Amino acid sequence: MPAKKKPVDQLQGKALIKEVNRRIRLARSLWDAHRNKACRRERDAAIVLYERLSTAEREQVPQVLRVWLRYRSEKYFGDHRTKPGGSSRKA
Repeated sequence: MPAKKKPVDQLQGKALIKEVNRRIRLARSLWDAHRNKACRRERDAAIVLYERLSTAEREQVPQVLRVWLRYRSEKYFGDHRTKPGGSSRKA
């Protein structure tokens, strides 16, 4: 029987950093596979966790992942973009 995982809201320190890295990498792989809805969900979860990190802990997240999370993905998932599942067209 697999070990039970800690709830994400209880993670701290290295475990939190590791989870942030995992979520960003997962979001990037979903993005590469053109699974935008799943990518958006993982990216949002990664941002919530990333916001919990201190400045020193944020420096431990690889720069490539930080850049993708903050800047490149903002271009595609930012507030200026149309949200998924928008209004359906009725002819």
